[in-house]
Amino acid sequence: MDNGMEGMLDTYLFETNSLLDRLDEMLVADEKIGDFSTDDVNEIFRIMHTIKGSSAMMEFSALAEIAHHIEDMFFYIRDKGIDTLDPQHKKELFNLMFRSEDFLRGQVEKVESGEALDTDIDSFAADINNFLKKITGEAAEEAPAAPGAPAADVPAQAPAAPSAPAAEKLPDDKEASCFLHIFLEEGIGMENLRAYMIINAVQECGIELNYYPEHMESDSSTAASIIEEGFFMAFKSEEDAQKAEGVLRTQNYIRSYELAAVPEPEPEAPAPEPEQPAPASAPQAAPAPKPAAQKPAAPKPAAPNAPVKQSLISVSLMKLDSLQNIVGEIVITESMVTSSPELNQLSRDAYDNFMKSARQLRKLTDDLQDISMSLRMVPISGVFQKMSRIVRDMKQKLNKDVRLTLIGEDTEVDKTIVDSIQDPIMHMVRNAMDHGIEDTAQERISSGKNSQGEIILSATHTSSEVVITIADDGKGMDPAKLLAKARDKGLLVKPESDYSTKEALALVMLPGFSTNQTVTEFSGRGVGMDVVKKNVESVGGVVSLSSEYGKGTTFTMKIPLTMAIVDGMKVTVGSSIFTIPIANIRQSFKILPEEIIRDENDNEMIERMGSFYPIVRLHQFYNIDTEVTDLKDGILLWVETSDRSFCLFVDELVGEQQVVVKPFPAFLNYFELKNSGIAGCTILGDGNISIILDIQSLHSAALENA
Repeated sequence: MDNGMEGMLDTYLFETNSLLDRLDEMLVADEKIGDFSTDDVNEIFRIMHTIKGSSAMMEFSALAEIAHHIEDMFFYIRDKGIDTLDPQHKKELFNLMFRSEDFLRGQVEKVESGEALDTDIDSFAADINNFLKKITGEAAEEAPAAPGAPAADVPAQAPAAPSAPAAEKLPDDKEASCFLHIFLEEGIGMENLRAYMIINAVQECGIELNYYPEHMESDSSTAASIIEEGFFMAFKSEEDAQKAEGVLRTQNYIRSYELAAVPEPEPEAPAPEPEQPAPASAPQAAPAPKPAAQKPAAPKPAAPNAPVKQSLISVSLMKLDSLQNIVGEIVITESMVTSSPELNQLSRDAYDNFMKSARQLRKLTDDLQDISMSLRMVPISGVFQKMSRIVRDMKQKLNKDVRLTLIGEDTEVDKTIVDSIQDPIMHMVRNAMDHGIEDTAQERISSGKNSQGEIILSATHTSSEVVITIADDGKGMDPAKLLAKARDKGLLVKPESDYSTKEALALVMLPGFSTNQTVTEFSGRGVGMDVVKKNVESVGGVVSLSSEYGKGTTFTMKIPLTMAIVDGMKVTVGSSIFTIPIANIRQSFKILPEEIIRDENDNEMIERMGSFYPIVRLHQFYNIDTEVTDLKDGILLWVETSDRSFCLFVDELVGEQQVVVKPFPAFLNYFELKNSGIAGCTILGDGNISIILDIQSLHSAALENA
């Protein structure tokens, strides 16, 4: 695939996914009130029209065809009004649209992964068409007056002269100066609705016309005449007809069409005149005065074509990554320039002038850094809205009455992180629906609760991270039962009596742990919560949970706003410089030798706030030569991540600094540095390289796997 096609595909995927997200949001909101608004009906029609057109352009026939069938359905609903559907039909329409969205999204995912699209879509297309026939059939029964309309559809003088020219077979429209006679392709079905959609497409371009047969949109009997004789559009001017021809070229299911002009009838002799001079002179003379008469109406079609100023553009994430890297290089280079030792050789005045310019440069680089970071920030509302759909589907399958409350949807997070936390949030919402909320309303009422359960999904900002909580008011967790389940599965690593409540609750995040007795569609296999923990930790976040038995459970995720730039504390170990994320540091302190406690394995520990924490000597772990080996000569840093806390022994603290995270070259992946407690590196202002520590993996490597 060349760059041009790849760019078109990226644009197609972005726009189609955005439209499907918008569709999902509308469907969930409308189903809550049990009805579609008129604006949403129009919006769904436009969404399907756009997906149909763009998919056909990209030659994704399955997507285009299903979108076209849905467009047909909503064209009829839009024209007749959503209120013509009874409550049962609206309920069926919601279910059909959710199925349609899932189908379209599944096909888009196949496009993204390079798989072949489905070819057998006749069954699903038939479901859509059958529903359309159901609602059109009822509409025809409710409007008995409609059959009277076809009387106007009989072509003027057609029976009198079967071999007459086309102009004599035109409908009797006194105001028309020309007609477009259109024939549809064979076997397309519902020809009357297809024809009316074409007419509507022309009218939406601001072109005034009459059409024949009349009432084709509500009278299904007109389909037979359209198949045999086609249908007509009547225009007051040839200019309008030519504009309509341009629209017809963009429409589907048209086999052929022709433009026919008619003479104006002579008032003195209305009967004989059409047979004598008609073909030669009238078609040339008749159109001439008509366009002149239509001049004042010409500005009308201009309004829909007026240019619209764009205020948003979509940008490739790769370009934003490149921008972020360049900004990071600028920040590093600026620090190297301002800390250069050659500056000490300048005179006092020259040095002051340089530093004045350097301060202005730093201000500008800080602004540039903030702007480049903000470009990657997107609202978390997209992820939150998808949870509404999950709750909706599970409500029906589990037969539970639950409402989802969303708080802080406008909270912004780095795009990369948003993509990474979607699955963890989904797992926790499904866990709350399946495990947390009681099975029946009677159970909730017996516990003194509202019969309707509630799940609260919220997001809030702190200075350097976003906090996401998923809380339910369900059964809660019993630590004793969790411990018993873990004991049966052989997951305990110490006596049950030694487990605190927090540690017992954390057992649900172990691989293979599940509290469900049977395997269901949603849970019971022992996977899910361990995936949550792994995915969140992969983006530098932590997961914790709290629960009160009988009251409910709350999961909390703390995620960094961005992974590109972190606030870190520089420390030294021998001649090496390490950077520890400030978010992981709880306290730093010096100790005396008598404060050291040793466990049964002779490992060093320190007591802080009533708990004991192991000590990891960085110089020993990384085999670094240093003169600071006595604990009283160095510094202890109390660090924590997720549910793990320990202390790091380093030589000294250098200071706090905002650093640009640099990934290691690909060839270093062979050494699995991530498993050695190393997250990346950064370049300091003096040009030195500092290793950034990953506290989570450092704990695993130094203590769990030691």
